[in-house]
Amino acid sequence: MKRTAAVTLKGSPVDLKGRALKVGDEAPDFKLQDNSLGDVTLASSAGKTRIIATIPSLDTSVCALETKRFNDEAKNLANVEVLVVSMDLPFGAKRWCGTENVESAKTLSAHRCTDFGSDYGVLISGGPLDRCFARAIFVIDAAGKVKHVEYVSEISAHPNYEAAIAAAKS
Repeated sequence: MKRTAAVTLKGSPVDLKGRALKVGDEAPDFKLQDNSLGDVTLASSAGKTRIIATIPSLDTSVCALETKRFNDEAKNLANVEVLVVSMDLPFGAKRWCGTENVESAKTLSAHRCTDFGSDYGVLISGGPLDRCFARAIFVIDAAGKVKHVEYVSEISAHPNYEAAIAAAKS
């Protein structure tokens, strides 16, 4: 399917698999792995608003800063679950979270399956970040509907934090 927004990495176009989600879409279900190797699905946080941030890797500076920012924001958001999703292995994510004192945002791994990336339209196909995720933010309401979407046009840039937080609060 044709994407609605172009995404680049340091100015070079990036090919993403899947369709771009839009506000009003039903959020696709998923099965990801948490830092304790447990399964996490969309239903695991049913009844809450979810901020889902997809990132290439916790081991990059922008991804690390983004995850720490959402971790700090999560402390002040009532009935909101912050999920940061990458292809990083749960072991590495657990080590990183411990080192960086990230306790309020949940880091999740999609390493066992690329379906999440295709379903959310963030799976990079080819190039230096092949099989990683593009930077994007999805706000999902308590009923599972997409309230806010941002596919960050330049993967090495930060998302619009304020817009995501405002959507989660509304």
